[in-house]
Amino acid sequence: QVQLVESGGGLAQPGESLRLSCAASGSIFGVGAMGWYRQAPGKQRELVARITAVGTTNYADSVKGRFTISRDNARNTVYLQMNSLKPEDTAVYYCNGLLRTRWNTPWTDYWGQGTQVTVSS
Repeated sequence: QVQLVESGGGLAQPGESLRLSCAASGSIFGVGAMGWYRQAPGKQRELVARITAVGTTNYADSVKGRFTISRDNARNTVYLQMNSLKPEDTAVYYCNGLLRTRWNTPWTDYWGQGTQVTVSS
């Protein structure tokens, strides 16, 4: 069984920073692209940032220049460094990973349980 476990959310003031972590654990054969999504109250879940297995990244326009996604392949962990936080960054942040549990199984999307990020003065 595969799990994605997020950590690092919380309360920050505008302009401050937070760092999210997401570790994949369990029976894992391969890890592909990983990413962070967020969902604010009353809104659709949206992509924040994504990183491929070889380190290619893409970001939502709203976070470019402020957020940085990175990964540690040895630890099956993805990070999201969030700087210059704004109130509009307030949302539940979800980790996503494309994983394989065996060599002959398909790549499958897995999701973390979500971590709350609140930006408020």
